[in-house]
Amino acid sequence: MKDTVKIDEGGGGQASADLIKEIRDILNIKNKWTNCNDDAAIFNTGKEKIVFTTDSYIVDPIFFPGGDIGKIAISGTINDLSVMGAKPIGIALSIVLEDGFPKDNLKKIMHSINKVSQEAKVPIVTGDTKVTDKGKLDKIVITTSGVGLVQNIISNNGAQPGDFIISSGDLGEHTIALLAKRFNYQTKIKSDSHAFNFELAQVGKYLKACKDPTRGGLAANIIEIADKSKVKIILDEKTLPYKKETTAISNLLGLDVFSLASEGRFIAAVNPKNVNKVLTILKKFNKEAKVIGHTEIGKDVFLKTALDTLRPIKMPKGKLIPRIC
Repeated sequence: MKDTVKIDEGGGGQASADLIKEIRDILNIKNKWTNCNDDAAIFNTGKEKIVFTTDSYIVDPIFFPGGDIGKIAISGTINDLSVMGAKPIGIALSIVLEDGFPKDNLKKIMHSINKVSQEAKVPIVTGDTKVTDKGKLDKIVITTSGVGLVQNIISNNGAQPGDFIISSGDLGEHTIALLAKRFNYQTKIKSDSHAFNFELAQVGKYLKACKDPTRGGLAANIIEIADKSKVKIILDEKTLPYKKETTAISNLLGLDVFSLASEGRFIAAVNPKNVNKVLTILKKFNKEAKVIGHTEIGKDVFLKTALDTLRPIKMPKGKLIPRIC
């Protein structure tokens, strides 16, 4: 491994993928464990499988338009189970606090977590709390682990040539909302953070591959589906799932809109015979649900431009936006 870990290795792009591969190789996960290459690990226990996932959150700022670190922590773990087709049944909550952290802020975060837990009907079942010396931590770190049950797994490698690629809503709004708060930029955009277990449960049986585009945004996650499914994916510039304000702010800040993270959306591959049914259901939750592309025989991901040319979409590289989830 390199002498030191760099900030871009936590951004969800190519550097993150390389770091995770180094870690996995040391732990020999690939050789000793199977069923652990998606958003959650799968334990075969009979008719119903157990799905298990974990994630840590180091968001800056911890409060932002549309949410806070607690909301994205529990929502993100519920969503990681949901994109596997699992029904979330319990969350473990671990909190590390810096000495001097305001209790009013802690209460706000706990109320936010409880609200999502109640609305999603997924209980907090266990946890741990630690406090560290002042200056040894930046305010708060939250780790959430989740368990779910499933009969039919939705894997990242299930897309086939001829499928449509859909988005459950407009993307990138979590990153834009958080950066607007971080840099005191005026915008109406709010974080898209929410738990989507109920909406995905209604369409899960029709989805052939599914991802929630968090770190690395649409680019990293659609490339993962293409690579694992061994298909070529073509996105359509005319139906890209981004609001004009999201694109404008992204351009203003010099960011690639395809790398912007969402915390309450999913992308999926759907058979053409089911796509209208899926969109009709999803539009009850978010009117911006739409087809954003299709799959073909081949490899890699491309954007079909308004000039009818194909532009390659690459895995995000370089220093991506740190501490957005």
